[in-house]
Amino acid sequence: MHPALLLLPDFATILLGAGLRRWMHLGDPFWTGLERLVYNVMFPALLFNAITATHIDFGSAAPLLATGGILLATGILLALLARPLMPISPIAFASRFQCAFRFNSYIGIAVVGKLFGEQGIAIFGVLIGVMVPIANMFAVAALARHGRASVWRELATNPLIIATLAGLAWSLLGLPVPEPVSQFLSRLSEATIATGLLAVGAALQWRTPVRGLAMEVWFLAVKLVALPLTAWYAGRWLGLTGLYFNVAVIFASLPTASSAYILVARMGGDSAGVAWLISVGTLVAMVTMTVWVGLLL
Repeated sequence: MHPALLLLPDFATILLGAGLRRWMHLGDPFWTGLERLVYNVMFPALLFNAITATHIDFGSAAPLLATGGILLATGILLALLARPLMPISPIAFASRFQCAFRFNSYIGIAVVGKLFGEQGIAIFGVLIGVMVPIANMFAVAALARHGRASVWRELATNPLIIATLAGLAWSLLGLPVPEPVSQFLSRLSEATIATGLLAVGAALQWRTPVRGLAMEVWFLAVKLVALPLTAWYAGRWLGLTGLYFNVAVIFASLPTASSAYILVARMGGDSAGVAWLISVGTLVAMVTMTVWVGLLL
């Protein structure tokens, strides 16, 4: 099947979420609550269930994690190198800075789950379990002087990190998951992807015009073109093959997470500008991710 057709249902679900928010008039509290439900309950259940149900070769995962580290470092450096060329305020730059390296886990889970099943989800879960705290630390640190949030509190209470660590510990100890618990987690997992993608679509915003097109294009190009290219060559250099290589490239090709907007809003940054950048990046990623997946298959 053509990659565009493979990814079409997932991207159509995102667009449906955007349409439902505007057509059904359910109110902002409904969509905010839905995203909190997915992020704090359903998504962690999916990660824990996939990790405990799949054997992970940690020897093969090490180069994958190294590739992830190279990707985050590349995004951070490319964003910082562009700072002298961007005539914007420090807080506006700090707000956009994270858009060069943060990633939308909902879309990633949907894509790797469709292409590679539960094993792909488990490997992707290990990768984001390590990358989420690193990415969050740099994002929060960049905004710290402008807000009151604690980077350590953000990391210690992150449900994705907690679920990943719990799943890894459970798996390494060789503990069985009781059948009723497994079925319960499976029910939540089945609903997670569609609900998460609807939440991604509902978070898209178009209220703020572009303030500097060159700056916006730079961040989009770094996230959707430069990082997947880096993953391709760094992964090959580190010896990644098969499923681990595919997961690395898909991870690198993801648009910025909508939680970047939430962080900026909570810490007093330019949330409207970041919302615009995330929204455009998500739509552009519908094209760029199709290209990258096509190259993998």
